[in-house]
Amino acid sequence: MEEQLLRPKGNKFLAGTTTPVVLSICVVMCGSLAYGFAVGYSSPAQSGIMADLGLSIADYSTFGAILTLGGTIGALVSGTIADMVGRRVSAWWLDIGRFLMGIGAGILLYVAPIYIAEISPKSIRGGCTAAIAFMVYFGFSVMFLIGNILTWRTLAIVAIIPSLVQLIGIFFIPESPRWLAKIGRDKEVEASLQYLRGKNVDISLEAAEIKENVESLQQLSGSRYLDMFNRRYAHSLIVGAGVLILVQSGGTDAISSFAGSIFKKAGCSVSFATTAMGFIQLPFAAMGVFLLDATGRRSVASAGTCLGNFLVGVGFLCKDYDQMSQLSARLVGTGILVFSIFYSMGVGGAAITIVSEIFPMNIKGSAGSLAIVCNWFTSWIVTYAFNFLFEWSPSGVFFMFTLFSGLMIPFVAKIVPETKGRTLEEIQASMTLLN
Repeated sequence: MEEQLLRPKGNKFLAGTTTPVVLSICVVMCGSLAYGFAVGYSSPAQSGIMADLGLSIADYSTFGAILTLGGTIGALVSGTIADMVGRRVSAWWLDIGRFLMGIGAGILLYVAPIYIAEISPKSIRGGCTAAIAFMVYFGFSVMFLIGNILTWRTLAIVAIIPSLVQLIGIFFIPESPRWLAKIGRDKEVEASLQYLRGKNVDISLEAAEIKENVESLQQLSGSRYLDMFNRRYAHSLIVGAGVLILVQSGGTDAISSFAGSIFKKAGCSVSFATTAMGFIQLPFAAMGVFLLDATGRRSVASAGTCLGNFLVGVGFLCKDYDQMSQLSARLVGTGILVFSIFYSMGVGGAAITIVSEIFPMNIKGSAGSLAIVCNWFTSWIVTYAFNFLFEWSPSGVFFMFTLFSGLMIPFVAKIVPETKGRTLEEIQASMTLLN
């Protein structure tokens, strides 16, 4: 039966994992795969595109960063679209060009984790949301692996496939019951929830909690865009925007987009290093899907990304000394791999999950949009500036990334709450000042 649980009821971790939930998550993750393809595309394609089209470093930096600029524009409207038309249809913007891919990703990478968080049982919500990040890494890794074999034109054609799959699959998944409650479609709330949880599951308590939460939030201000700056939402806003700004300032998109040129500058074998980077991320990203619900969201993996950046910085310092050139290449290669392991295992998935959980329904669109705009704008600055800073001082730019990665540790320890094992309504109520 479609509603039948995929695993025995005795398995607490997978309790409530029904076929509709899995199907919905898989369709949404196709968009994350498409984004992973887009991010991973620019590194293996760099030499071919620059040679065939005669592009300068400045030209290619613009090409690499334009994805994030499109993402910023998409993020500006992501909350409005999510609130107006629901959580399913936003992914249709993923079809045309790198800039439009950026716009689509800006919408999808906020709407998708919200949708998954709103349909998943609390026992597996973290892992389901982190699966989005896993698919980004998977797409990124695939591009790195096959980018050594295919031409940049063929690579672009391959990258279209997940968007087409999602375009079809979007018609076969249900709407979020929490969004339905927000717009007053109470009967459809129960129908959607029953479909997601299974025909024989009692959904009355969960449905009542969702409706009660929405009704209480409607009594608060929150219909205007600027209402998210009300003092009662300050904690949520600081956490959401702060986590994403620090993650991007740690260099993740710059490293992903220009890994090939980093390895080349260090004297590493580019094909070997990018292949190793592609392979090594996947098992650790898969591990992160399970760790997020097992150990919680307040991951210490940011210490690992800090260490990775530091090793790369030291490696490029060693490159100034001829007798240390081999050590330099090893340190840079090791540092990039350490960064990739810890980012894929914890930092990326945890950041996406936290942002999808903390905002109450009445400001979820506006506050979520602002957080994602901060993410994409920071990414655009870092990605565009990276090649220029890298030419100026390879070690300096990675020590700068080390600083921001290190700042994540006290920020998480002092400000970010643990959301593991709590319903969205419990999390949001604990972070909202009612006085």
